[in-house]
Amino acid sequence: MDAIKCGGFSKVKDADEEIQTICDEVKCQVEEKRNEAYAVFKAVQYKSQVVQGINYDIKVHVGGSSYLHLRVWKKLPCYGGEAVVTGVEDHHDKDPIQPF
Repeated sequence: MDAIKCGGFSKVKDADEEIQTICDEVKCQVEEKRNEAYAVFKAVQYKSQVVQGINYDIKVHVGGSSYLHLRVWKKLPCYGGEAVVTGVEDHHDKDPIQPF
């Protein structure tokens, strides 16, 4: 198991079904924030940070050579458990996920 520095982000991991489900849940929020519709919205990689819930920085392929970096806060189940987009950066390619 990876050692996680208290309050810090995990190492970058390949996206799995759980991360794709989160991306599917927040796709409409992202499209509204960016004023754009995405035919492709596939999670590629992510980092996570345990807070009062979990922050995720997720690299999402949106077609061609374009990627978005998302910051998503997944609330604790006792607070509804929904995923909320708190940040979006566009104009990314295959560059690594960076905090923003």
